[in-house]
Amino acid sequence: MNSFNGLGMSLGNLSRLSDAKSRSICPENFTGEKGGACQATEGTGAHAARDLGKGWKISPSINIAPGETALLADIEGPGAIQHIWMTPTGNWRFSILRFYWDDEETPSVECPVGDFFGCGWGEFAQLTSAPVCVNPGSAFNCYWEMPFRKRCRVTMENIADEQMTLYYQIDYTLTEVPEDCAYFHAQFRRTNPIPWKSDYTVIDGVQGKGHFVGMYLAWGMNNNGWWGEGEVKFYLDGDEDYPTISSTGLEDYFGGSYNFDPTPKHDNAYVTYTTPYAGFHQVIRPSSDYQTQFRMGMYRFHVMDPVRFEQDLRIDVQALGWGYNGRWLHVQDDVASVAYWYQTLPAAPFPPLPERDRLLIV
Repeated sequence: MNSFNGLGMSLGNLSRLSDAKSRSICPENFTGEKGGACQATEGTGAHAARDLGKGWKISPSINIAPGETALLADIEGPGAIQHIWMTPTGNWRFSILRFYWDDEETPSVECPVGDFFGCGWGEFAQLTSAPVCVNPGSAFNCYWEMPFRKRCRVTMENIADEQMTLYYQIDYTLTEVPEDCAYFHAQFRRTNPIPWKSDYTVIDGVQGKGHFVGMYLAWGMNNNGWWGEGEVKFYLDGDEDYPTISSTGLEDYFGGSYNFDPTPKHDNAYVTYTTPYAGFHQVIRPSSDYQTQFRMGMYRFHVMDPVRFEQDLRIDVQALGWGYNGRWLHVQDDVASVAYWYQTLPAAPFPPLPERDRLLIV
């Protein structure tokens, strides 16, 4: 038997043989069963394939009715998810993605699908990073490795009033999982507006041992001027009044500098970029009397520099911009985030998602 378990893939180990078993779940094979694909006789493509018969493209997607939660995958372990692709229709804030590991009753991932893939404003924005890629026209890809030992369940809830259609594929491997592998987590939050003279909290209440691996921010301005002077603060293992780790500013934390603006006078010339581990990949500019706010999307993935904690974690972002006469300005902006991390189980339950009207982008 080969000793390589097929996890932790990179160009450096791509040539190694393994006894890991490759499997995939999609609407053409809901269970991932070996030899179980392309046998559908009904599905969303049945009418187009009515002259072709079994073995052709019959079931490329699923429909999820209003208020329905669809089971996308139920996998017996041990193993690991290695890639997810999906393209959902409808309102991306109203499609809630959840992951459950090893028969846990509470989810370890709970996010609107757009925010999970770095598109929190409900519009396509090219994102080209190592863990997450978003490609035209609404192709969401995730490469976070997600190990599990007993079982993995993935669901999608449609909280909209309209039916949605979901095309998806979950690629995974069945293999032994090392004892020191932790479980993937992702949590969504939104505050609109941030209270006066308050920080925005990206994550709090984390309990267990693990490491933080990144965040996505959807930042909507409610003021004129520059909004990103705030520092990102990491409170680790009992930190209370002051954090152990702090950035020097928001654009600095996301791998940029000087307002993401290379023009000499910083005259609203934001430049977007998308790189393997950090990006400022979306700017939505006011375009009419009915679309009046600047809205930005940015990500920072700690793949090469995970932030490790032994027992607890909190991350805050100072809500600061420029005011007048060389002073900082406390801003009250609309901010949503997804925090990504690995940790041991059991995990502390997440706070409830905002109610639907508080998820809405207006």
